[in-house]
Order: sequence, then C-alpha cells, then structure tokens
Amino acid sequence: MPVARREALFLIAGAVSLPARAAPLQSSATASAFSFARPEGGSLALAELMGKPILVVNTATACGYAPQFSGLQQLWTRFGARGLTVIAVPSADFGRQEPLDGMAIAEAARKNHGVTFPVVAKTGVTGAQAHPFYRWAAAEKPAETPRWNFHKYLVGRDGHVAAAFATPVEPTDPRVIAAIVKELDAAG
Repeated sequence: MPVARREALFLIAGAVSLPARAAPLQSSATASAFSFARPEGGSLALAELMGKPILVVNTATACGYAPQFSGLQQLWTRFGARGLTVIAVPSADFGRQEPLDGMAIAEAARKNHGVTFPVVAKTGVTGAQAHPFYRWAAAEKPAETPRWNFHKYLVGRDGHVAAAFATPVEPTDPRVIAAIVKELDAAG
C-alpha cells in the first residue's frame, strides 16, 4: 500500500492496532519538509533547523492559556543556545481566540509576555484548513492532536515528533523539560 494512502487510512481510523512486535507506522517524511509563513514576509523553513529539536506550539493571544508564552520564553532562554528552537504558531481554530493578524500577533506576544522566539503567521492547525505540518504531525501522533490552544509538539533531532503535550501541560513542566533535554543530549 502506498505510504500516502496508508497515512490517510491511519488518520481516518484514528489509531491502528498493530501486533505487539510491529513498529508503529511512521512516515518517511520529516518536519524538514515543511515551512511556515512569517508575518513580515518570507518563510521559516524547518529544513534550516534539521538536526535540532523544535518545539512547535499553536498559540492564541486572547486565550486563557496565553500566560504559557512566558514559560515558552523560559525554555527558549534556557535551551536556545544548546539548539532548541521554539516556534509559536498563532491560530484562531479554537474559540477564535486569536483576534489579531500579521505582525500584531508577534508584537502582542513580545509586549505582553517578553517573547523573543519566532512567531509565524496565523495558521490553521485542525481540520481541512490545517497547515501541512499539523496534518503530518497528526499522522505521527494520531492520539495526541491539538484539542485547544497551546498544544505542544516536540520535533526530535531525527525530524519526527518525539513527544506531544496537551494544552494544560505547562512549558516548564518536568516532562517537557526532560523530553527537550533528551533530544538535546541525543547524538546530533
């Protein structure tokens, strides 16, 4: 069965029951195949970050979880020099809680939460309008897709989703930090 069809069936089914000894289905595609539009123009190509861990977080400036921007900034400050990139992906998919557009989103994140990590253009993260990265990540971790703002995907050095963290998991939670450190310590 071609890989694309197998992934599509995997997404539709929501989960695949595999024999205990079989490895989970994993696409040959990696995060390096994707890029996000920048609000100031141009794009942020994940291929430029290949071999380094990337924390991709769907965000919304008017969400009750917006204080997590500060925790994301703490991760960026603590681990950025070691190779971690944090990327905010603003989205209005959940409760239309991203009322801003363009550079106003990045400016609000910087002004209100001290954000210095990349903030890309407003992007769909669920459904038919989902950015290709989010469709790919859903195929990688079908039981761990965004259900609200501030869902976190950690892309490992190998370019595959190493971990996913639901909205209520704070960026500075020990589980998030342990997963990041594991990826940073992995052979590059």
